[in-house]
Amino acid sequence: MNTNFAKYIDHTLLKADATEEAITEICEEAKTYSFASVCVNPTWVKKAAGQLTGTDVKVCTVIGFPLGASTSATKAFETKNAIENGATEIDMVINIGALRDGQHEVVQKDIEAVVEAAGESAIVKVIIETALLTDEEKRTASELSVKAGADFVKTSTGFSTGGATVEDVKLMRAVVGPEIGVKASGGVRSFEDMQAMIKAGATRIGASSGVQIMQGLTSKEDY
Repeated sequence: MNTNFAKYIDHTLLKADATEEAITEICEEAKTYSFASVCVNPTWVKKAAGQLTGTDVKVCTVIGFPLGASTSATKAFETKNAIENGATEIDMVINIGALRDGQHEVVQKDIEAVVEAAGESAIVKVIIETALLTDEEKRTASELSVKAGADFVKTSTGFSTGGATVEDVKLMRAVVGPEIGVKASGGVRSFEDMQAMIKAGATRIGASSGVQIMQGLTSKEDY
């Protein structure tokens, strides 16, 4: 397996029942395989940052997760707190209801609040939750993410009705152009899945199955 593929992967554990032992394990796996990052809930950021000190593995966390229904002020506070604890990558969920209501300014300002809170300290990936949106809404969400200054658009939380699809990755890449990252997450369980997403335009893969992917296996995990 080409180890360069490991740098596409955000090695992810976002389950509510994740234990400290499990967080330790994914950090060790991330070091072994040299993944791009570990993606953990905010309560584990400090733990992960400490364990990954001295490595090139980043610490990613999620904001307004998984519903996106927190206020913008709350998302901004979460972002600042996560960065203080050692996160350098922020995956935030948009205000999905506002997008579906056509409140585009609300959505853009929500993303901007997180981008501004992150400043130069962290990159921001915007989760648009494609499974809940029409293609037109996916385009709009991607456009608003770019206007708000985000670094990536991301397909899914992995906790909704569906995950990443090749078609959605292609759509998002077409909208954001070559300069913005596209992260495919949710349901990427095998090396073949990952290759298909990369071919479609993904530059990052969110998966709890990073080890299995690198070993050429297929995982049963959804995220």
